[in-house]
Amino acid sequence: MAVLTVTAHARKTRPARRRTVNIPAGILSAIWLAIVAVPIYFVVITGFRTPDAYTENGPLDLPTSATLENYTSLWGLGFATYLTNSLLVTAGTVALVLAVALPAAYAIVRNPNRLLRLSFGVFLLGLAIPAQAVIVPIYLIITRLQMYDSLAAIVLPSAAFSLPIAIVVLTSTLRDIPGELYEAMTMDGATTRRVFTRLVLPLSRPGLVSVGIFVGLGAWNGFLFPLVLTQSDSQRVLPLGLWNFQSQYGTNVPGLMAAVVLSALPVLALYLFGRRHLLSGLAAGFGK
Repeated sequence: MAVLTVTAHARKTRPARRRTVNIPAGILSAIWLAIVAVPIYFVVITGFRTPDAYTENGPLDLPTSATLENYTSLWGLGFATYLTNSLLVTAGTVALVLAVALPAAYAIVRNPNRLLRLSFGVFLLGLAIPAQAVIVPIYLIITRLQMYDSLAAIVLPSAAFSLPIAIVVLTSTLRDIPGELYEAMTMDGATTRRVFTRLVLPLSRPGLVSVGIFVGLGAWNGFLFPLVLTQSDSQRVLPLGLWNFQSQYGTNVPGLMAAVVLSALPVLALYLFGRRHLLSGLAAGFGK
């Protein structure tokens, strides 16, 4: 009892440890905050300025009279069409990737066939092939299939180049499912289809969410495939639609920034919705 009393007294009389202030880290953090905050400030504020005020007062000046003219004029430039096309391309790409990647990952993990498991290395090889290197063959294939200048011409190659990373992530997710669960359902007489729908689908939801967000971001921001594989204004997506603010006389910067803000809102909402699953799923995919 005396020993405990002495120990408690020693803890009370021990001087409090001083917290050291890391000045270099604080300076670097402030610099990084400025690097991130200034562009965001420029994009948001400029969207509420007129072109004349932007030219006369400079890019970082506060607007003396805010206006919504840049946002209202977007709909007359076809912004609604570009937004709809981007939503269709993104939804189609995500749906196609998830429909193919999850069964493929399930077959790689659960099938004892060694040749099938070696196909996982083929998908890893797909990560090393950039789209720019094969854009000419893709263009020739799309034209031969008579799919040029259509949204499907964007969806198919976008999904194809998203499949490798999707299969890598989902394969790691399915490997985390204990084998005893598969064996228990098999002993209960469950078929392969029932195991897939009752066990694999519910437990792979974090991986599916992370893959869906990652693939959706890539499809939403895609520029190369829409540029090469579409031509008409009715098939344009948002990254190409932003070019409408450029003319032979210059660029309507306030209107362009307003379009950028509206284009980023769906992506921001999607990221905020599933950022936890996105980070955990990608960490699992690259960690194995």
